[in-house]
Amino acid sequence: MYEKVSANLNFVEREKRIERFWKEHEIFKKSMETRSNCKTYTFYDGPPTANGKPHIGHVLTRVIKDMIPRYKTMKGYYVPRKAGWDTHGLPVELEVEKELKINGKEQIEAYGLEPFIEQCKQSVWKYKGMWEDFSETVGFWADMENPYVTYDNNFIESEWWALKQLWEKDLLYKGFKIVPYCPRCGTPLSSHEVAQGYKEVKEKSAIAKFKVKDEDAYILAWTTTPWTLPSNVALCVNPNECYVKVQSGEEVYYLAQELAAAVLGEEYTVLERFTGKELEYKEYVPLFDFVKPAKKCWYVTCDNYVTLTDGTGVVHIAPAFGEDDSKVGRSYDLPFVQLVDSKGQMTKETLWAGLFCKDADKEILKYLKEKGLLFSAPNYEHSYPFCWRCDTPLIYYARESWFIKMTAVKADLIRNNNTVNWMPESVGKGRFGDWLENVQDWGISRNRYWGTPLNIWECECGHRHAIGSIEELKQLSSNCPDNIELHRPYVDAVTITCPHCGKQMKRVPEVIDCWFDSGSMPFAQHHYPFENKDLFEKQFPADFISEAIDQTRGWFYSLLAISTLLFNKSPYKNVIVLGHVQDENGQKMSKSKGNAVDPFDALAAFGADSIRWYFYSNSAPWLPNRFHAKAVTEGQRKFLSTLWNSYSFFVLYANIDKFDATKYSLDISKLTIMDKWMLSKLNSLVAEVDGDLDSYKIPEAARALQDFVDELSNWYVRRSRERFWAQELSDDKICAYMTLYTVLVTVAKISAPMIPFMAEDIYQNLVRSLDKNAPESVHLCDYPVADGSFINKRLEDDMEKVLQIVSLGRAARNTANLKNRQPLANIYVMAEHKLDEIFSDIIKDELNIKQLEFVDDVSQFTSYSFKPQLKLLGQKYGKKIGEIRTALAELDGSKAKKELDTNGVLTIMLEDGEIKLTQEELLIETAQAKGYESISDRGVTVAINTTLTDELIEEGFVREIISKIQSMRKEAGFDVSDHIVLYQNGNSRLADIISRNQNDIKHDVLADEIKLGELDGFAMEWNVNGETCSFGVKVVK
Repeated sequence: MYEKVSANLNFVEREKRIERFWKEHEIFKKSMETRSNCKTYTFYDGPPTANGKPHIGHVLTRVIKDMIPRYKTMKGYYVPRKAGWDTHGLPVELEVEKELKINGKEQIEAYGLEPFIEQCKQSVWKYKGMWEDFSETVGFWADMENPYVTYDNNFIESEWWALKQLWEKDLLYKGFKIVPYCPRCGTPLSSHEVAQGYKEVKEKSAIAKFKVKDEDAYILAWTTTPWTLPSNVALCVNPNECYVKVQSGEEVYYLAQELAAAVLGEEYTVLERFTGKELEYKEYVPLFDFVKPAKKCWYVTCDNYVTLTDGTGVVHIAPAFGEDDSKVGRSYDLPFVQLVDSKGQMTKETLWAGLFCKDADKEILKYLKEKGLLFSAPNYEHSYPFCWRCDTPLIYYARESWFIKMTAVKADLIRNNNTVNWMPESVGKGRFGDWLENVQDWGISRNRYWGTPLNIWECECGHRHAIGSIEELKQLSSNCPDNIELHRPYVDAVTITCPHCGKQMKRVPEVIDCWFDSGSMPFAQHHYPFENKDLFEKQFPADFISEAIDQTRGWFYSLLAISTLLFNKSPYKNVIVLGHVQDENGQKMSKSKGNAVDPFDALAAFGADSIRWYFYSNSAPWLPNRFHAKAVTEGQRKFLSTLWNSYSFFVLYANIDKFDATKYSLDISKLTIMDKWMLSKLNSLVAEVDGDLDSYKIPEAARALQDFVDELSNWYVRRSRERFWAQELSDDKICAYMTLYTVLVTVAKISAPMIPFMAEDIYQNLVRSLDKNAPESVHLCDYPVADGSFINKRLEDDMEKVLQIVSLGRAARNTANLKNRQPLANIYVMAEHKLDEIFSDIIKDELNIKQLEFVDDVSQFTSYSFKPQLKLLGQKYGKKIGEIRTALAELDGSKAKKELDTNGVLTIMLEDGEIKLTQEELLIETAQAKGYESISDRGVTVAINTTLTDELIEEGFVREIISKIQSMRKEAGFDVSDHIVLYQNGNSRLADIISRNQNDIKHDVLADEIKLGELDGFAMEWNVNGETCSFGVKVVK
């Protein structure tokens, strides 16, 4: 029969057993093979870097990315799931530098480029095994035996093809621009990389005093980067704003009129006013004389980019260190002064040679103060970009770089993005859409070593050529090895002959942004266009992708950018954006804070299904998740444990009765109202969850499942227990078994994409143990289809009303301090529509009440009294308030309440006529009528009769005694089918009650005999409704 189900709710070991089953029987491989001829549903897996360990956020991305493909596979699609590894880039180089105990580009080159590259190749696989174990443990299914690897020659060759396409479309160019630059890594970053590394910082800014030439006055200019002041060549004002020349103390200053008070305080005198335009070309004495530029400089310029939101309304211009500065420099043909080198250090021309530029701020401010050229150095708190890989402050630095002309395809990017179903929509239209509206040319080149080499060969004569394949390189080169590896330094050695001058062309030294690697994966994973053309076209674009919110400026962008450039279409149709995983207090997790959760520890503590369920059910995927033990165990308790207990209950009694579900079928004509309701709810659930998952509504699907399982356990199973306890395998008992079996198997199937381990466990025991011809795994089954013939919405609505009435009845009992085991005489219900008698019987039985009556009026059970709301009526009626209070006190409360509910106002008579009062103007007090407790909610009112007769009290004692004995049976470890002898000693009143009701007690506790005045077996002392005695239980041999 069925394997015995452990009541232990720690699922970790069971999940390991299922994981072994999947591996030994190649279930994932079979799930792919069985759908290989079906319609394709394409999923792209964003490649992680295997030289870093997985963190708890990767659990979220893995479980979302696993669940949808599982669901679509069960729905009959072929879902290719090729895993990938992101293997290039700075993170790998930094890790290798750390391992080799070297630092920076000079030491890398001294170590040797070839051995360094070989070390990079090894380093990228440092944690590959850990990632694979992690993926298996969390239940993430992907083809990890044949992954795409971004350093593979075929992958790089596809990228070279793509870059050549851009070159031929005139979309790839080399330009001298201000770029975000990491001095530690010695390379520029793209705008989407910069966007990932901002931090809030507090730094010293400077308001410097620039001495006006031939005038005893200073121009005050503000800068947040004092280290750029030695490279100053001009000042800039807004041509349309008003500027003033003021006397402040003994000094005379020029600054914006609007900012004068904020900078100088109130003590100053305006001497003259100018427009910014009138100050143009006014000359000043430079702060430093480190260089003597050949071109004219050190004068005031004009540009509308200058604002009056901060500072003085005057900014200093250093064209080498800012895009706006560079633009002004070009407009006025200013000289180019760059007194910071490529390492971010001050150059030898300055007084601070070798000092990192950001560290030079302090020394420069000190120098200016000593020279009397520093007006002030206010603290400035702002968002500043740091290198997202090495955490070094970036600087905006003029240098030659290679760019992709994204601005040329801006309209296409926006149009293609508008075809995507973003979840949430606000990211696609807002965060991502805004990014595209302000798109910049992509700085594609990196002055590094480990990356896809830029495929441009350059000649001294200026001719350039883009190589699009290994074959082309071999054709044009006389020294290209047959087995050329497309990495530095190997490709650096390959030369080609210039068709213009006959000299040897060399490859440019740069490699490309590793985001171009991951963004090329839709075609490069297939080595397109060199092979697999049909396969690529079949699997492009993706039906579904999902990554964290920060990928809006990472992978999501690089995918869309490259796809738009090459194919002018979006590379994905549906995107689920994932929020970050935070700690219990909503703080970002980090090792330094000590609040980071190790994913392996979490998986070992809770199991994969519990964590999966938490992420599915907790909130919409794009919202932040506060991950902590209490939240995970709460979800486990509400759903997984509840489902497991219902499954365990079925197996326990099915094994006792040797019930084989394959030998029976659901006979609708014999089903009870509870069976029909349960099967209707089940099929409604199938339709609802299927629709939700098809629409990517993950929390909605999870909550529907959770609510259903709660009703299954706490309503259907609990209300049906006595049917399973019946001695004979009657038709009614078979119906109960078949209903519960059908529900459990169906729930296993519909929940399989979400909780794959538990679903498999239940399926193997309930289905495969009986039917070896059934699919080998739940994940090889078709997703259930709702059977409309079982769905009865009226029945579901009626049972919903039953549950509401029962809930209110329990609440009334609690208020009256009457336990549910104490029978009551009457319950009165007022509702919109009355229920059939069969539902009334369920309510009576559930609430342990003898009679139920539906009524149209419940006023007899509640009394109402009215008082005036003095705050509202005092001002309105003044001295009449006393008369109003008296009139309200004399009202028939029930009639007045009915009038107020019907008309919305209450009319009362005063000496000089009637007045109408609204509910807001009245203070309404309620009191329960003696002997009743009533409660209302959502249009339903129930009232219970709280009067207890001697007969009701005795019946309450009987129910309490039965409950105590059942608890003892369980605590003593008796089997549910064991018959017992019951002993009672120490209370004559209880002995009399037991004697009078022994048949009922024997039946319920499986007692063959009751011995009063004796004690034997497993014994315990109890307090039964205030009466103390001892009971003993002993198994009948």
